[in-house]
Amino acid sequence: MLIYKIFRADEWAALVRDGETSGAPIDVADGYVHFSTAQQVQETAAKHFSGEQGLLLLACDSAAMAKDITWEPSRGGALFPHLYRKLRQSDVLWHRDLPWRDGGHVFPEDLA
Repeated sequence: MLIYKIFRADEWAALVRDGETSGAPIDVADGYVHFSTAQQVQETAAKHFSGEQGLLLLACDSAAMAKDITWEPSRGGALFPHLYRKLRQSDVLWHRDLPWRDGGHVFPEDLA
């Protein structure tokens, strides 16, 4: 199953430069890297990134990181994947721009 991480351009640049990251400031503060499922990621964008431009959507394979992921309740009791180690560039299967248009982020149509 693919899981998704939204990064700002500078956070992505740091991952590319360093090969790994502890994540965004909220990830560092919470002690794990926050991810969302395909069903959750649009709400995550609306709640935490509204109006922000220059974002990237990263896709990772949850099965490949399974030993380091814990599914924990968050919004409304829904289970969210949390990565309890640094995110490695090698974990990222693909990344795409996440543009802001007409009051919302435009997501790829093929989220799985």
